[in-house]
Amino acid sequence: QSQPTVSIWLGQMRQALGDPLFVRTAQGMLPTPRLEALLPTVQEVLSGLRLLHQAPAPFDPATAKRHFVVCMSDASHVTLLPQLLRHIRHLSPGSTLAAPRIDDSTAAALQTGQADLALGHLPWLEAGYFQQALFEQDWVCLAQTGHPRAGLDPTRRWDLAQYQAEAHIGIPRSTAQELLDEAVARLGIRRQRVLELPGFLGLAGIVASSDLIATLPRQIGETLAHLAGLQALPCPFDIPPFTVRQHWHARYHQDPANRWLRQVCSGLSGQGPGAPMGTV
Repeated sequence: QSQPTVSIWLGQMRQALGDPLFVRTAQGMLPTPRLEALLPTVQEVLSGLRLLHQAPAPFDPATAKRHFVVCMSDASHVTLLPQLLRHIRHLSPGSTLAAPRIDDSTAAALQTGQADLALGHLPWLEAGYFQQALFEQDWVCLAQTGHPRAGLDPTRRWDLAQYQAEAHIGIPRSTAQELLDEAVARLGIRRQRVLELPGFLGLAGIVASSDLIATLPRQIGETLAHLAGLQALPCPFDIPPFTVRQHWHARYHQDPANRWLRQVCSGLSGQGPGAPMGTV
């Protein structure tokens, strides 16, 4: 600070403390006992002010040893997690990754920093969270290749009567399930659900070994079809599409490591770094 500013500050402190702070001696100007007693506190305050003015340290993925936590749906464990893990291990070999399932504790985990990101369809998040669109999802029907019933031709759109004649697998806890349920109810579609699963684990094996049909988002449907030699059929009725987004709390919007992780996820989705969609 300039000399006049320092003089003003000293004058204000003398008045507030009722102490001259410095006195002239044969050895020059020396602090009074009152000022000496305050020096540790003053130094601590000055140190804190310096920290406030310092820019945060940049995140260096090559040398970092960061434990990232990204909450995901079961579907993302199959479709997104392998790519994300591969990139993190390549770009930040000293870092580790956890991928807990999205549940009722996800919002609190993002707020407290126990989780860095949540990837998926999370319309229930309240205010204070940023989001960025990653990709759009529509719907397909997963079936065994060479399905035993007639009409399941992957090259054409099979009709609603055939769909209703099939036996179905329900996955009631999937994050976009309400969109499917609302479409079925709105159109009066009848589905004979002979099996319900808590998630996508084991789904491919069940479809491959039975005549059951699963209606699910395209990315997980096509991924399972590719991995297990199944067929992904066009859905014979309209289900609203939805957007898969990455979500993070406003508290960590400027955190360098969080920003780097968001850039990795947006790059994997093909969207590029982009600007966030804003808080929800």
